[in-house]
Amino acid sequence: MPKLMIVVGSVRPKRVGGAVGEWARDAALADGRFDVDYVDLRELALPFMDEEAHPRLRRYTQQHTISWGERVDAADAFLFITPEYNYSYAPAVKNALDYLMFEWSRKPIGIASYGGVSAGTRGVVALRPVLQALGLVSTGANVEISYVSKQVEEGVFIPTERQSVVLAALLDELVVLDAALSPLR
Repeated sequence: MPKLMIVVGSVRPKRVGGAVGEWARDAALADGRFDVDYVDLRELALPFMDEEAHPRLRRYTQQHTISWGERVDAADAFLFITPEYNYSYAPAVKNALDYLMFEWSRKPIGIASYGGVSAGTRGVVALRPVLQALGLVSTGANVEISYVSKQVEEGVFIPTERQSVVLAALLDELVVLDAALSPLR
């Protein structure tokens, strides 16, 4: 059973990303094909990159980096829940990615993005080169949520039928990509 790490990328005190992440987590658990590791970057609280050596050397000195590296290394696939900030992605996402290098390589990643009119897609476009540089393999299916706050009621994200269908397709693709990529890791 592949280990799917779901990463909530917003660290704001008041946010909707946690509700979207919980929906994705519950869907992945209900799917039954994944061992799910749920990571809220707000709770993980990685400081701004504070390692002296480049991540490609894997000479980590900080316990938070060592722990984060072990956790990412243990994952087989990823689903990032990310907002769009100023036509880009959340800085906490960039920081979490930049801490490591080889731990991400040859693993599939799907994205659930959210925002206003663009549904976070401009942030995803900005994120793609970073994912590619780290050796992550993106799914074709991505969940895109416009005006996300309109779908959160009492702290719970209420997906549309289309969003649920796309998430299911994304999970299907993560399984297929993991099977294809795991021999290469």
